[in-house]
Amino acid sequence: MIAQTIQLALAPVFVLVAIGNMLNMLAGRLGRVVDRARTVQALHAATEGSEHDQVVREIRILDRRINLINRAMLLLVLSALSIGLTVVSIFMTAVWHARYDWLDALFFFIALSLLMWALGLFLTETRLASASLRIPRELLEWERRL
Repeated sequence: MIAQTIQLALAPVFVLVAIGNMLNMLAGRLGRVVDRARTVQALHAATEGSEHDQVVREIRILDRRINLINRAMLLLVLSALSIGLTVVSIFMTAVWHARYDWLDALFFFIALSLLMWALGLFLTETRLASASLRIPRELLEWERRL
């Protein structure tokens, strides 16, 4: 009975490993964005006019990216906690011979919902990062044949 329960609990644990990998990746992205924000903030007082406006625009984008990453990380941590509750619920069902199948499903559904929400925020952040890094057309010199 316990061996079957452990086998049943392995699937949520694999999701937990994936969540851990995503948290690691987001932490790396957050570190790079924070480093860039510090660099750009140092330029804030040293710029004027249109150059200053560009610095402020970039600071606003970096602030939004930091917020998106932080929210995605929060959702991933909540998802991981829900996976933990799923595993606990699976063992409660097995040990107490109780009918908590609905609770297993509820916790797992919550975990996957939070995971998908976090992935949506991650997609938003990556699209924002890509949009803010557009190379100006004049630098591409598309009119020139190379």
